[in-house]
Amino acid sequence: MASSSEKSSADWRPKLVLASASPRRLALLQQAGIEPDALLPADVDETPLKSESPRELAKRLAREKAEVARRAARNSEDLKGAFILSADTVVVAGGRILPKAEVMEEAAACLRLLSGRAHRVYTSICLMTPKDSIRERMVETRVRFKRLSRDEFERYLASGEWRGKAGGYAIQGLAGTFVIKLVGSYSNVVGLPLYETVALLDGEGYPVRFSWLNAA
Repeated sequence: MASSSEKSSADWRPKLVLASASPRRLALLQQAGIEPDALLPADVDETPLKSESPRELAKRLAREKAEVARRAARNSEDLKGAFILSADTVVVAGGRILPKAEVMEEAAACLRLLSGRAHRVYTSICLMTPKDSIRERMVETRVRFKRLSRDEFERYLASGEWRGKAGGYAIQGLAGTFVIKLVGSYSNVVGLPLYETVALLDGEGYPVRFSWLNAA
């Protein structure tokens, strides 16, 4: 029979902070069997800089979110030395970076651009380790929407599902019915590419399969 010290050692794992308030990113991590110890969302200005590309924007914002969360974690006794994970997703159509729609007019403008055409979704992942190293990964997915009918357009706007979503839609919701083709990572479009996220954590020594033995 294992001693209490052996058991506590076997049960120990480093802390993980998710620098996001997104329920979608949290749900994706939980899908992979990873439960963050804390959520430390970062309020950063997401306005693109002049001449900033979509990739550069996503990378900068993911890094800024991680840095804000790391500073907050260092002020917490429980979270000192934690892994910090952040991500930022950018949707691009017709060479334009689409906003995270907060009002119906923004969502309507996004849907008009997306209807009947292909667009790209970029997510940058940033992982800051307890040793203060920084690991980043950029993931791109191509998505094509059907041409939306007037009824689909109006009813989707009325649903309110678009609120707070990059590009004004949620692929895991009603807008999944608009997708004709997807090339790349589906979870990337939801907001956190799982393969790349798990690979980053695993590569830095975080026990990503810690809870798998107890999974239902």
